[in-house]
Amino acid sequence: MRVIGLMSGTSLDAIDAAAADLTLDGDALVLTPLGSLSVPYSDELGKALAAALPPAATTMEDVCRLDTRVGQEFAAVAVRADRELCGGRAELIASHGQTVFHWVEGGRVHGTLQIGEPAWIAEAAGCPAVSGFRTRDVAAGGQGAPLVSIVDVLWLRGRPGVPVALNLGGIANITVAAGDPVAFDTGPANALIDAAVRDLTGGRRDFDADGALAARGHVDQPLLERLLDEPYYARPAPKTTGKELFHLPYLRAALAGRPLLPVEDVVATLTRLTARTVADAVRSVGATEVVASGGGTRNPVLMAMLRTELDDIGLLASGDLGLPPDAKEAYAFAVLGYLTVHGLPGTVPTCTGARHATVLGSLTPGRRGLRLPEAPRTAPAVLRIAPRP
Repeated sequence: MRVIGLMSGTSLDAIDAAAADLTLDGDALVLTPLGSLSVPYSDELGKALAAALPPAATTMEDVCRLDTRVGQEFAAVAVRADRELCGGRAELIASHGQTVFHWVEGGRVHGTLQIGEPAWIAEAAGCPAVSGFRTRDVAAGGQGAPLVSIVDVLWLRGRPGVPVALNLGGIANITVAAGDPVAFDTGPANALIDAAVRDLTGGRRDFDADGALAARGHVDQPLLERLLDEPYYARPAPKTTGKELFHLPYLRAALAGRPLLPVEDVVATLTRLTARTVADAVRSVGATEVVASGGGTRNPVLMAMLRTELDDIGLLASGDLGLPPDAKEAYAFAVLGYLTVHGLPGTVPTCTGARHATVLGSLTPGRRGLRLPEAPRTAPAVLRIAPRP
């Protein structure tokens, strides 16, 4: 089955699409990458999304407009990906949508909201679209994240030692793919760095390209220690977080009452915060190897700090094992979509904290009607990445 996975993370930088040919071979799900592409949000929509996110106030009118416009831009990316990567033969679109709120109180997730109306995708692409992946896990008592954990477990299971998958998006998360699998958000990856760069440069920059600002700065130890006092880091897994916590007002509160720091020092300190909290989480689970993906892998300063913090724990890029770091999550949602239409669970309860595994998402028929494939007798036990043709 040819499936296109669509993903936009908490960094709000782009819509990522990855096309895969997925087939079952015994107990193995074989993923053949067909390519990927990344399309930035239109400038108007990107700004509107950023302006509507917590802690900003918004209206139901805003939510309706954003849901529609995100759906339309996702649809345009799906059509392009089908044309350029699948030769117009995509059979399914799996859309994560855009997370705009993750409702967490007292360590429990009560709800989560991803927008991007799938009807626009199914209408434009012509084939069915799976969406709304996270909510079903929340309904089953889970955190709704990290949802890619089932893909990480299937993919890395069997590697020596204790392999850990790491995603560095707006928020960082890890999956322990050995023993009884565990997954959780470790804290901010790029969320606070991006917020600081936008604010302290007066909007001239959106992120720290190539880690240039951090490279010129020095870590301010008192600020780092204040940031490390955040109670979230000490909470047990499973746990999830987002920009509902790690946003610009949070950073401003940490900077309040302190001597004015150069923007480079603030960014260097926040980069060290990400590296330290990720490494602390990785060490806490006894990891012997980290396989990293996400936009943060493009920041050489962050990756250098992470290597230092990890010390003797090996650090690989997901591309070393066949999944490009920038497209890994989009490929993961292609797998989740495949599992859904085959009636197979898409979660690992020990990773999300759910009472049981569930089939994820909702299915929107395409223009050509809907015919579900026959469900396999058993769920796949391993994910194998085939060479790209």
